[in-house]
Amino acid sequence: MENDEFAKHEKDYIKIYQKKGYTANFHYKGDKLISSETKNEYTPKDVFIVAEHRYEGMSDPSDMSILYIIKTNKEERGTLLLGYGPNTDLELAEFFKKIPEANVSNKENINNIED
Repeated sequence: MENDEFAKHEKDYIKIYQKKGYTANFHYKGDKLISSETKNEYTPKDVFIVAEHRYEGMSDPSDMSILYIIKTNKEERGTLLLGYGPNTDLELAEFFKKIPEANVSNKENINNIED
């Protein structure tokens, strides 16, 4: 693996996952994730979390975020960064809590996969 395990910041991981085909961008609106490119809308049952990475801010440990690596039931693959802690988007955080446990794995985590 091309030293991917040394990535320290969200942007580093996003770049690595983009090289692996996770290029879709999503935004949240009206209780759905929406693909910025295709405009496909997804409910929690349509989303599969295949990896996640948690980060703490270097200067402020309460400045946290979670990078979700996701696939959809329509085979769109991308990333979504969610602020965590005092700056959390509560509605988006609730959306991710509603994703069925059967749709959550860590099988695409770049720290666990050998090329």
